[in-house]
Amino acid sequence: MSPFEIRRGSSPVILGLPHTGTDVPPDVFEALNEEGRRLRDTDWHIHRLYDGLLPEVTTVRATFHRYVVDANRDPSGVSLYPGQNTTGVVPTTDFDGNAIWREEPDEAEIARRIEAFHRPYHEALAAEIERVRGVHGVAILYDCHSIRSQIPFLFEGRLPDFNIGTDGGKTCDRRVEASVVEATAAAAPAYTSVLNGRFRGGWTTRRYGRPQDGVHAIQMELAQATHLASETLPFDYDAHKAEPLRTILSTILKRLEALAPALKG
Repeated sequence: MSPFEIRRGSSPVILGLPHTGTDVPPDVFEALNEEGRRLRDTDWHIHRLYDGLLPEVTTVRATFHRYVVDANRDPSGVSLYPGQNTTGVVPTTDFDGNAIWREEPDEAEIARRIEAFHRPYHEALAAEIERVRGVHGVAILYDCHSIRSQIPFLFEGRLPDFNIGTDGGKTCDRRVEASVVEATAAAAPAYTSVLNGRFRGGWTTRRYGRPQDGVHAIQMELAQATHLASETLPFDYDAHKAEPLRTILSTILKRLEALAPALKG
């Protein structure tokens, strides 16, 4: 099975979906412990949440689970958030700090997974960015994520509903950042939002965001309380709860698409 799925469109916007996959090879599944096999840290239903919001958008989706290898982490092992609790390119714990392996992968196994899954996903994503930039003279990568709204191991209190990441404004033109911030602010008080808070953009956003070269990247981390029936197993999708959220997300994507011509430098 391919480690990624691509749906090509004619829009200047690309959706990255690194954490919705739940495929785990049999040998990796066997090495996981009971907790790891629950796959709690999936970005549950995010591909469904964004489906159809922008008709001609390109999507690049990882099919493998983040416990196999995390497509949004630096393959060198450098931490995205030095000094804070986080998980690595192959996590040893879940987001609650619980061990997930009966047999932790060694360095050789980690390298194998990077080559088999992480690298092909990013080669596919990079190729789509170049294709879209070649057509439009600009590409906007919008990286789609979600996480439970309360995880004491990673952050205090309740996470805002919309968590926008641009690595302090480095990964995109200020107009891209402002467009997304304004759309989420307009949704208040029904939803809360923050710019470059606990999640300011993962490896994908920081790697590809080169506004000086016509590639703009922004990460959206959604609190799962906004679209799930429950933030515990089985993490069912709540279509009624998700509908107003989909309206806001549609507005965001359409604004980014409309902004693209003005970004060509």
